[in-house]
Amino acid sequence: MEDRDNTPDSRLKEIYQFKNIAVVGMSPTEGKPANYVPKYLIEKGYNVIPVNPIYDNILGRKSYPKVSDIPHTVDIVDIFRKSEDIPPITQDVIQKHGIKVLWMQLGIHNQEARETAEKNGLEVIYNRCILREHQRLFL
Repeated sequence: MEDRDNTPDSRLKEIYQFKNIAVVGMSPTEGKPANYVPKYLIEKGYNVIPVNPIYDNILGRKSYPKVSDIPHTVDIVDIFRKSEDIPPITQDVIQKHGIKVLWMQLGIHNQEARETAEKNGLEVIYNRCILREHQRLFL
């Protein structure tokens, strides 16, 4: 796996200005990164939208089966899924207009999905934790 994307810190800071973050694979299980990372984002004032077909609500927020089912604005899609699961998620994300950033969490990268997303106008961050990067840049 490549180390990570080479997005400069100045651009990451701009990305954190976007407030609507769909979290694919969000979990209701305390202690899991897919639970405490979105919880952190909520505490920092972000509008976190759970995407998980198994649950109706996570952290008191309505959960959607997939990103394209979300009826309101999404700026960033943050993905907590295995690297091999990313291509169909990317195809779904492309169906929803207005998304600016596809973010694959720490340990996650799929070259095919990255290229597809970039060809469709999405900025791609990969193999980075959205929580750790936020703490590194703002705390």
